[in-house]
Amino acid sequence: MTTGFVFHELYLWHNTWNWNQVFPPGLTIQPGTHAENPETKRRLRNLMEVSGILDHLVPIKPRPATVEELLRVHTPGHVAKIREISDRGYGDASVLTPLGAGSYEIALLAAGGAIEAVAAVMAGTVDNAYALVRPPGHHATADVGMGFCLFSNAAVAIRHAQQALGVGRVATVDWDVHHGNGTQSIFYDDPSVLTISLHQDNLFPAASGAVEENGTGPGEGYNINVPLPPGSGPGAYVEAFEKVVLPALHRFRPELIVVPSGFDGSGVDPMGRMMVNSSGYRAMTKMLLGAAKDLTGGRIVMTHEGGYSEMYVPYCGLAVIEEMCGHYTAIPDPWDRLMQQWGGMDVQPHQTAVIDRSARLVQNIR
Repeated sequence: MTTGFVFHELYLWHNTWNWNQVFPPGLTIQPGTHAENPETKRRLRNLMEVSGILDHLVPIKPRPATVEELLRVHTPGHVAKIREISDRGYGDASVLTPLGAGSYEIALLAAGGAIEAVAAVMAGTVDNAYALVRPPGHHATADVGMGFCLFSNAAVAIRHAQQALGVGRVATVDWDVHHGNGTQSIFYDDPSVLTISLHQDNLFPAASGAVEENGTGPGEGYNINVPLPPGSGPGAYVEAFEKVVLPALHRFRPELIVVPSGFDGSGVDPMGRMMVNSSGYRAMTKMLLGAAKDLTGGRIVMTHEGGYSEMYVPYCGLAVIEEMCGHYTAIPDPWDRLMQQWGGMDVQPHQTAVIDRSARLVQNIR
């Protein structure tokens, strides 16, 4: 397999300021480091270089998305607001989403990087692709930036595939620990896009991502949420793939699979309470690649989303990219064996109950 890789140094220059995790500093909150800072992405890119895996990937040069491409997904008012804040030099896009000078242009480059990844896969230049982009995108709705996200990178790339490249059905499988509410809302009434989100129940956004959110109008049946209980490990995720994700993909039969890839479901992430290790992400990747081989000719694109453990995101990302390109480096994950010894890594009965509720929704796909 040939795997494309999108990256640009400017992705690391998006400025989320000196917020303390997710709170702006003031007289009661000491300045600190924003959760969505460049370090996890930089360290993933660095580990890829040290491991030698970059030599086995095909570089894909990103370009800025055009305003017209953004408007396939976002409202003119939202695009104008992000540009105005960026030009001003500082502000909050809406909900927990600070940005600074140049962030608008960098966000265009992130969305354009996702577009170029999809374009390369659809052209057959590469079999699959990983877009290590920033800022992330899966929380951004048509008219609101939130949860660190400015523009919906995956959604912009999906609409480009459909409207510029002639792709029909697209499936998106989001394994970020937070609900992919933005992607869901953009395609909620659209039967041409199957949206699946595996996430920690009621984490962020609050009261979002319930099993009952199954699409509306023509899109009814084409949105599936798997709100896993806190403490779910790789066993629960693999069972969710076996019972929900893979059957849904085979029933829907997409021409392209897009994965908003967040690693904040890991067992050491500060922004979630799940217990996935790199072996878990590796297993899910393997299952998706198998489905893509059967359904899409192998066409799958991953766009980077969350993940806030500086020490662990690189190992999770490397495991995924190793599976995508079929080259295995000599870099061991020092945390993987330790996590495998934790209690609760296997699927638990209360987790199975949630998965089984979501699995019943697969029959709604027509």
